[in-house]
Amino acid sequence: MSDFIEWGALAQVAVAGLVVGAGIPALFALGLRLLTQPAAAAVDGGAEVPVRRSMPRVVGATLCLGVVVGVLALGLTFLVSGGH
Repeated sequence: MSDFIEWGALAQVAVAGLVVGAGIPALFALGLRLLTQPAAAAVDGGAEVPVRRSMPRVVGATLCLGVVVGVLALGLTFLVSGGH
């Protein structure tokens, strides 16, 4: 059976499928999750005070979404250039 299947090539396709098929969408979801604002905190008078996003959350979201946009741009460039 090893005469018909190139196991190295199969492993490369499987890893690429996991990274592109699951990794990039997971990174996008993490970036969006970091950007979502936490619920407003209620104070004694009943008025809600909005909670500010922390700087590490904004930086993390920017990095995650930047990587996703970069991968998309790289993929489109590869396809437009001939895709070989």
